Amino acid sequence: MKYSKATNYALHTMLNLALSKSSKPIGVQTLAEKLNVSPTYLSKILTKLVKEGMVSSVSGANGGYSLTRGWESISFLDIIFAIEGKSSLFECGLDHGPQCQIQKVMLKSEEKMEEELRRQTLADLAKTSE
Repeated sequence: MKYSKATNYALHTMLNLALSKSSKPIGVQTLAEKLNVSPTYLSKILTKLVKEGMVSSVSGANGGYSLTRGWESISFLDIIFAIEGKSSLFECGLDHGPQCQIQKVMLKSEEKMEEELRRQTLADLAKTSE
C-alpha cells in the first residue's frame, strides 16, 4: 500500500499551515521551499485542498494560502480523500461477485485503517509538533 507523493506533500503542507504563527496567508513559494518541491506542483495540490474547503486562497501580491475556519476537525482521512479520491484500495478483478472472501478481508482492513486516519486530526498533530 502506497500513497502518492501528492498526499505526502498535502499532509505536510496542511501541518505547515497549522503551525504557522502568521495571520497572513502564506505564499506557495514559501510553502514549496519548506518541502523542497516545485511551486507549480504544490499549487495543483493546494487547488484540490481549496476545492474541498480545507484551505482558502487569496490572490495578489500579499496572497497565499491559509487554513479555513474549523480546520481543527480536519482529519488525515479528509486530506487523503481530497488528494487520492475515495475509491477502495483493493478491488477483486475476478468475476465472482460480492462473495469474494479475499475482498471482504481487504475491505474490513481498509475500514480499520480509515477509522484510525479519521481519528487523527490535524489539530492533534499540530499540538504535538509545537
